[in-house]
Amino acid sequence: MKSKLPESASGKPLEIWFQDEARVGQKGSLTRIWARRGTRPRAPRDTRYESAYIFGAVCPARKIGAGIVMPYANTEALNEHLAEISRFVAEGSHAALILDGAGWHVARKLVIPGNITLVHLPPYAPELNSVENIWEYLRKNKLSLRVHDDYDAIVEACCKAWNDLMALPERIASIATREWAVVS
Repeated sequence: MKSKLPESASGKPLEIWFQDEARVGQKGSLTRIWARRGTRPRAPRDTRYESAYIFGAVCPARKIGAGIVMPYANTEALNEHLAEISRFVAEGSHAALILDGAGWHVARKLVIPGNITLVHLPPYAPELNSVENIWEYLRKNKLSLRVHDDYDAIVEACCKAWNDLMALPERIASIATREWAVVS
């Protein structure tokens, strides 16, 4: 990893961050729920297509995260998220931001803050990105079994779900910590 870091990061404390996006919309997602054997519980489901994207990043070692909700997943939205992550990197530190190879993650128009270095995961390896587990947690515990009236309701649900998780630093660490992604 050190070979990927710029010279300006030399001698600075290193933070490992994981980043990804998740689409949340009116289609919603179903999850398992407890029900009496032989019964079929009701689950609300919508057929409309309005959606928003949560751009989320977590630093398990510091038990914090940075997130924004955007209408699209594209280069401009990622630039906004990179700026947000940059504000959360500890002063005087440098962040290695682990992310997948989505088109907007490798775009030429990316504006990468000086305190962040992008580290792309190999293709077809989502299990290496611990934010995938964050999305699973949020979908199962905060974003499932609901119908959103409109786009604003989707954004509000996304913000509430993200902020609720950020208020639980130990949960962030338990979900996102990876033994192979520790700075020694």
